[in-house]
Amino acid sequence: MSDAAAGTGVQARLKVEHPGFSLDIALDLPGRGVSALFGPSGCGKTTCLRAIAGLLRAPGGSVVVNGECWQDGARFVPTHRRALGYVFQEARLFAHLDVRRNLEYGIRRVATAQRRVPLAQAVELLGIGHLLARRPDTLSGGERQRVGIARALATSPRLLLMDEPLASLDLQRKREILPYLERLHAELDIPVIYVSHAADEVARLADHLVLMEAGRVLASGPAPALMTRLDLPLAHGDTAGAVVDATVTGFDAAFGLTQLAFAGGTLWLPHGGSRIGLAVRVRIQARDVSLTLTPQADTSVLNILPATVTDLAQDGPAQVMVGLDVGGARLLARITRKSAALLRLREGAAVHAQVKGVAIVD
Repeated sequence: MSDAAAGTGVQARLKVEHPGFSLDIALDLPGRGVSALFGPSGCGKTTCLRAIAGLLRAPGGSVVVNGECWQDGARFVPTHRRALGYVFQEARLFAHLDVRRNLEYGIRRVATAQRRVPLAQAVELLGIGHLLARRPDTLSGGERQRVGIARALATSPRLLLMDEPLASLDLQRKREILPYLERLHAELDIPVIYVSHAADEVARLADHLVLMEAGRVLASGPAPALMTRLDLPLAHGDTAGAVVDATVTGFDAAFGLTQLAFAGGTLWLPHGGSRIGLAVRVRIQARDVSLTLTPQADTSVLNILPATVTDLAQDGPAQVMVGLDVGGARLLARITRKSAALLRLREGAAVHAQVKGVAIVD
């Protein structure tokens, strides 16, 4: 049974007209986990989020969150009565209040009987207990954003909307905050709609993916599948890659390596995972996968996996993106057109994938 049929999930039918731009989308998203709206700047991601929140009117549209109707026909629930949390690119904290009172401001929106996320839980999830007495102007960008997320959670939302929450942060601050976003994903039973144009964030956080372009939905479905579809733009270019689920199975302490098992076999990578049996999400970028017809012995590459070519597509003037079936797991390899011709690659061809770089992303 689908989420919609079961009365769960997030369904939205939205049309918005602006001079020179129109949004016309239909969304049917899971009732838990992270759904990412992904696409280039100006494609309508933030417009969609604002319409779901009720900050922007979408006449004739509908919004239903886990069976609760926020908009349909003449019915329009104003934003302040929608059980949602909204995290912007900037934390927008009250400068004259310390962190604790910023959080308490969010709590006051919610009647005591309707509070589902205790303040202590929000503080612990975001790791901000040591910041409660400080003012926003003494916090780093990453700390301010963590407080902003905790404040949104303190409203006990039925839906959490996040509009490029890492866009204003430098790389170091992004790395600081991403583990906390993963904790929200793992520990809270609240659906999240996450807006981003960064492929690495989507790979790390998203369960469900909505690809948008010019106010329309190009594709919607499980994130790992959409990220490797060669008919979609996300599977092309230098940032293209696959995401696979794996389990930590061993360590090589002498060389600082971790062994992972996944559907396609075994992978070795530096310093990944902390214990045997830990489930992890692994991102394998297409640019880090090379192909051979026979397994190589004299090579620095540790991960060599038998694979079958499933599809090919041109990727720019000089390169080809190759889809691979590796024991049931889907990988991509980005190689030159000349290499593809020399190897005589075609659908069904048996090859060996040499995976040069692997990163645990969850």
